[in-house]
Amino acid sequence: MNAPPLLKVEPLHVFYGAIQALKGVALEVQPGELVTLIGANGAGKSTTLETIAGLLKPRTGRIFFAGREVQGWPTHRLVQAGLALCPEGRRIFPNLTVDENLDLGAYARKDGKVAEDLARVRALFPVLAERARQRAGTLSGGEQQMLAIGRALMSRPKLLMLDEPSLGLAPKLVEQVFKALRELKAERVTILLVEQDAILALNAADRAYVLETGKVVKSGPAAELARDPAIRKAYLGG
Repeated sequence: MNAPPLLKVEPLHVFYGAIQALKGVALEVQPGELVTLIGANGAGKSTTLETIAGLLKPRTGRIFFAGREVQGWPTHRLVQAGLALCPEGRRIFPNLTVDENLDLGAYARKDGKVAEDLARVRALFPVLAERARQRAGTLSGGEQQMLAIGRALMSRPKLLMLDEPSLGLAPKLVEQVFKALRELKAERVTILLVEQDAILALNAADRAYVLETGKVVKSGPAAELARDPAIRKAYLGG
């Protein structure tokens, strides 16, 4: 018998004013999976994550997380329930130190295991230990991305959502970030990933959803989609 999904999204319809951004997006993420959303710019990928995270309100649709219906919950309550979003553009606090940024990721926790997770994040991204007292705004772009992921992990999420983690990074730093994602996946951390590089995303993921103009147009095992001629032509350079 299959386990119930950790995340289940029933058809979401989301608007920005009069403009409809999501037109019935539905998806599931099972515990321990890495699921990716791919599609062109403007397809609705970031909007989907932001709606799940409580930053946007759907006009219709339902979101179930860890067995509870959560659409309409404020973001801080979702974080406390175990859902963390690492947003596009990193959005770290530049005037705070690296450790202060990481501490903020754990602000809602009262479980006594924050030090344990800080050690885990530092093991995953050793540069964050080296830069612990450095102002976050002085880090390189890649280091800031690692900090943003580390900050999200400090909430000890049941589901980690990542929005464009490779955006603007040099290839070497992209590889470091995806190496960390592979390590997290090996630890059975459940991940929902939005990524501009479809090849990287499909190689890392168990399953994938393809979005076009606010709709899911195809879904399935990531390896199968990577071999699909239409997907290869549209997103993988043929």
